[in-house]
Amino acid sequence: MFAMAVAACAPLQTRDPQAGAAHGDAAFDVTGRLSARHRSEAASAGFRWSHRHDGDELSLASPLGQTLAELRGDASSVRLTLPDGRTTQAADWEALTANVLGAPLPVRGLAWWIRGVGHPGSPHTIERDAGGARAAVLRQDGWEIVYEARDDERPLRLRMTYPDTEIRLVIDSWSTSGR
Repeated sequence: MFAMAVAACAPLQTRDPQAGAAHGDAAFDVTGRLSARHRSEAASAGFRWSHRHDGDELSLASPLGQTLAELRGDASSVRLTLPDGRTTQAADWEALTANVLGAPLPVRGLAWWIRGVGHPGSPHTIERDAGGARAAVLRQDGWEIVYEARDDERPLRLRMTYPDTEIRLVIDSWSTSGR
């Protein structure tokens, strides 16, 4: 009910004309920390994410550094490997995360959102910061992404919410160099 009320008050969905053109699907490497809550379940982890146009690699580690999972995916499939060697495979990130975690996580969108832009696959709205140059809040695919802190170039803290789900990211380091 609350989500429907919020959706009814939301402005019309629009695209930011500079989003796709300005950033493309640029490669990056990011390390940081995340916390996630879905209904009454919560988790936290460190992460290392390597994003390329042809695929992604994501490593999750416990706060003490123990590997929790390795994820690799491209346009044809996504694979999760656990420390004991067990693997799970799915057609895409959302199907894999829904199967393993019980909730589909927006990995496709996150590769764009982490840079402060909407992905080109669906309409979105952006509220700009006081200077008007950077995203303060982005809404797309039912998610609200709030950019809580940034340096001169990139977001450093993001809070993403979806009904019954909240994900917080803290970015410790960025690299835009290729492999």
